[in-house]
Amino acid sequence: MHTSFIKHGVLALVLAATAGAASAHRPWMLPTATIIEHQDAWVTIDGAVSEGLFDFDHMPLRMDGLSITGPDGAVSAAPASVMGKRRASVDLPLPKEGTYRIALVSNNVMGSYKVGNEVKRFRSSEANFAKEVPAGAAEVRKTITHQRIETFVTAHKTSEGALKPSGVGLEMVPLTHPNDLRANETVRVRFLLDGKPLPKLPFSLVPGGVRYRGVANEIRLTTDAKGEASFKLPAANMYWMNAAYPPNPGKGPAPDDGPAEVRRYAYTATLEALPE
Repeated sequence: MHTSFIKHGVLALVLAATAGAASAHRPWMLPTATIIEHQDAWVTIDGAVSEGLFDFDHMPLRMDGLSITGPDGAVSAAPASVMGKRRASVDLPLPKEGTYRIALVSNNVMGSYKVGNEVKRFRSSEANFAKEVPAGAAEVRKTITHQRIETFVTAHKTSEGALKPSGVGLEMVPLTHPNDLRANETVRVRFLLDGKPLPKLPFSLVPGGVRYRGVANEIRLTTDAKGEASFKLPAANMYWMNAAYPPNPGKGPAPDDGPAEVRRYAYTATLEALPE
């Protein structure tokens, strides 16, 4: 089994278990700035999985497959990241004026099957699932986790082209521009599942700097019948937004006596609230 699949599988478990958790290991990406006004605009994105929010205290976030949606809505692949012991980093040029969405989206599969009387386990990407399970295998059970980790940065002035949803998986649609958030001002968002509004979805936001406060200060919210929510962020800071569907998916793959297929969705974003 390839090491990258193992690490992605571990991340899938982390993502599936972190919704509403105040002290779990959290995956995140952190830009060096969310608004860049230099003429030659660049941003560095750090990625990690950590217990302290935005602290490099556990393991790097593998950013293979990182994508960039530009101000015109065009999607391109990011350069390869540099992997360290505790974090990964990638430098991104921002050649066009406007807002960029930087996203890490993946589908991971874990499960089991029987060959004769022997139960075998597998963990893979969804694209390679068929290669993991031999022909003639019985009692195939799989858990598919679709995960999206993202952040937003703007070069010079905000734009809307990068904010359109893909219609795949669990997504947050910013109804207030994500690079124009201010402390104590109303923020509006909409959550979608495969392009459809997701009502009564619990989600949370946690401000950075947990180790200096000693408490998470987690803000817990729920979408309305339209899949929307309005809220205010209490102070200027970087915030980690997190949601999962189903809201309480449990940990690990589906049990051996469970359904043949289980789908789980996870979403995280890093957002910045500026001073009033």
